Amino acid sequence: MTPSPLIRRAGPAALLAIGLSLSGCVSLFPAAKPVQLYRFGEAAPAVAGPPPAAVTIGKGPIVFPSDAGGDRLLTVSGDQAAFIADARWIEPASLLFDEAVTAAFDQPGSPRLAIQGESGARASLRLQVRRFEADYDHGPQAAPTVQIAVNAVLIRGADQSLAGEKLFVVREPADDNRVGAIVAAYSRAVAQAAGQVRDWTAATASGIKP
Repeated sequence: MTPSPLIRRAGPAALLAIGLSLSGCVSLFPAAKPVQLYRFGEAAPAVAGPPPAAVTIGKGPIVFPSDAGGDRLLTVSGDQAAFIADARWIEPASLLFDEAVTAAFDQPGSPRLAIQGESGARASLRLQVRRFEADYDHGPQAAPTVQIAVNAVLIRGADQSLAGEKLFVVREPADDNRVGAIVAAYSRAVAQAAGQVRDWTAATASGIKP
């Protein structure tokens, strides 16, 4: 299904609302246009390699780009950014991503992710999401590719020095140019990114002296 342009907003980062057909929508208000809500549903892969020694990692803030951190699904085509019409995340994408990262660290063999301000952490993890979008890099009629770029920084707890930094880039093609398929690609990409960040954190933190 190809996206149809609805609204263009002037400016350097023009936003073009993209309409994609939705099926099975139910609205309590027949006069209003139905909006379907989505969330990430795929769990991060199991911890790679042998479980590390027990390590506690402080959970720092996750910074999100303002255009992608809300409840609208962001797409990009060339130099134009767009939101998918009549589709929303059930919560802001920044909160859903935060929950996915926390869930990845809850799996057996993961470092323990401490809440902010808790003492005893060997290091603290800070994440900056640089890209969180569906790219129409093969044209507006082709299925897009979800791209997530996350920069991870690990800071030693003892002296607040840099223990490690890495940029993770995940690209996950959607199976079709439909909202459901695009959401599924987002879900897979988030699970991969969260798992990669977790495994890198475990490996890097294991080399930090308590």
